[in-house]
Amino acid sequence: MPERRVLFIGDVVGEPGRRAVESTLPLLIERHSPDLVVTNGENVAGGLGITERTARKLREAGTDVITTGNHVFRHSEVYEYLDRSDRIVRPANYFESTPGRGSTVLEKDGVRWGILNLSGRVFVDAAYSPFHVADRILAKLSDDADYVIVDFHAEATSEKVALGWYLDGRVLAVIGTHTHVPTADGRVLPGGTAYISDVGMTGARGGVIGVKREQIIQRFLTQMPVRFETAEEDPWVMGCLVTSDRPGLASSIEQILVPAEG
Repeated sequence: MPERRVLFIGDVVGEPGRRAVESTLPLLIERHSPDLVVTNGENVAGGLGITERTARKLREAGTDVITTGNHVFRHSEVYEYLDRSDRIVRPANYFESTPGRGSTVLEKDGVRWGILNLSGRVFVDAAYSPFHVADRILAKLSDDADYVIVDFHAEATSEKVALGWYLDGRVLAVIGTHTHVPTADGRVLPGGTAYISDVGMTGARGGVIGVKREQIIQRFLTQMPVRFETAEEDPWVMGCLVTSDRPGLASSIEQILVPAEG
């Protein structure tokens, strides 16, 4: 069978992250020739949340599907777009009454790609267990998707690793997002699922997980409220490339850690 490739871009933070995507993603697409590009865009609008305008910017740069996380509902103007578009997903284990959808299937060049977004429950809020919701949605996707990619937006590495093992052999990849710090544990699990606890962020490394470092340091030193602003110094693009040479499962995972072009 032909080799398939998925390029996943980690949490895009603010305008510096968006500019990094616009300048660098086209080059990554040219270099790696992915069949699908997935970008986590939950912090692309001013460092918190996403809007239709900023989502369109990610799509115009080459993103096929946008995943999100705990800040997805920050801007109410995006709610209608979440309901309308099948190219953006929010965590599937939120209440069903919330705007948007938790999974989608995109057919591209004859291949059906399933994208499932889940939130952790340790140190973050989600209505339902990601394990139980994954079971339910994967049962629905079994006849509709040739490959399934899971964006697990979670804080605790233990919860992420556990879900990776739980879904091993059932999905192409379980890709961790949310902490903005890339981990060094990318691998293909024994059952054939590519796994990494966190791919990191696309944004300014000169700050503290995307915020100006002086403001974060002041907060730690004084324990007083500080208004946070998006850092701009030293933007990087972080993510991973998952390759498959067999039906539904992965053959390799490679981290993407590159300074933004320009």
